[in-house]
Amino acid sequence: MSVVVRYAPSPTGRLHLGNARPLILNWLFARKNSGKFILRFDDTDTARSTEEFAAGIETDLAWLGIVPDLKVRQSDRLSLYDAARDRLIAEGRLYPAYEAADELDRKRKRARALGRPPIYDRAALDLTAEDKAKLEAEGRRPHWRFRLDGRAVTFDDLIKGNQTVNTSSMSDPVVIREDGSYLYTFTSVVDDIDMGVTHIIRGEDHVSNTGTQIEIFEALGAAAPVFGHHNLLTDAEGQGFSKRLGSLSISQLRDDGYEPLAVAIMASITGTSLPVEPYPDLDAIAEKLEFSMISHGSARFDPAELETLNARIVHAMDFVAVQKRLGPLDGMTEAAWLALRENISRLSQLVPLYEEVVVNATPIVADDDRDFIALARETLPEEPWDETTWGQWTGILKEKSGRKGKALFLPLRLALTGSHEGPELKALLPVLGRKVSLARLS
Repeated sequence: MSVVVRYAPSPTGRLHLGNARPLILNWLFARKNSGKFILRFDDTDTARSTEEFAAGIETDLAWLGIVPDLKVRQSDRLSLYDAARDRLIAEGRLYPAYEAADELDRKRKRARALGRPPIYDRAALDLTAEDKAKLEAEGRRPHWRFRLDGRAVTFDDLIKGNQTVNTSSMSDPVVIREDGSYLYTFTSVVDDIDMGVTHIIRGEDHVSNTGTQIEIFEALGAAAPVFGHHNLLTDAEGQGFSKRLGSLSISQLRDDGYEPLAVAIMASITGTSLPVEPYPDLDAIAEKLEFSMISHGSARFDPAELETLNARIVHAMDFVAVQKRLGPLDGMTEAAWLALRENISRLSQLVPLYEEVVVNATPIVADDDRDFIALARETLPEEPWDETTWGQWTGILKEKSGRKGKALFLPLRLALTGSHEGPELKALLPVLGRKVSLARLS
């Protein structure tokens, strides 16, 4: 069977790290199986969906290295939903209901007070044609519900194993709003059938509505795809990410200078038995990741882990890749990159560090160290220099001054870089060169 998966975001906000998880897991599954990946915008909520958010989502996908095989919008497919609606109405599976939101709320409260589950009582099924005409004459417009079979729906989940959802304990879902617009539960099934989707990979918060969707698949005469419900990515406090709360958006991570591969690794590998470590690319992750490796517990995101992972990826870059990313770097050489890279965790930190340490350092010399720094200037070796120069020079200084450890090295660092910490001086010294070093030691 040829694999077809889809990612169906609602363009009502920016992608965050949490909803990047199903995006990347679907992409990895498609790549692993030489399958097809569909980007499908769930934009039937015209009041909240915007072109700006849709464009932002496409930008986020491109930055992460994900190129859809097909891109569609649900707003362009309304005739397909209309046909499915008419079929289910004719077969008695969709029915109109006229209760307002406050009436439904009162019904739920009354059911709870009586110790009953707060599910819809299907009162609308008892309405006669005359009742409906009277309600519509009063200005009411119906919303439409899908009539559930009310049975135990079982499915074999790729991640969670055998699952059962009993639709008898659920309300008949509203699938069409009063204004005639469609809800995702319905349009998603219609699209999945039309596009031949074979696997639906999504968060475990959707397990409960899988029973409803399987019933809709069957009502439309189609077999349901294979489902896989993964654990949810949470923040460091165990809270879920959300658009509403402005949680770690992909665009913010991009603006903050993180590597797209680091973000993709954190979104997909966190909460699995695979180690969070650098991978060459997404295909390398796809080769290793199996759904059996996904934990049944939460996947907690640690910002410090992202920072460490990002640093490891940056440190492994060669100078050609750095130049390609940052463009011409005034005066910066490969030796400078090699000297500085261990002191940055994001590539965006390189130029400021180079400016601070190599170009514009302000030497610091304490009064107690003036004689020592003068001696350092006098004993500074002649060029050419390499990484052995630092050891030779400090060996001479140790012998002549009697200093060692911090008393020997810190005054030299402060004079040469103007900072208490920074790149290894054995690598930095040849980058500075003798002329600059002499000036700073003065």
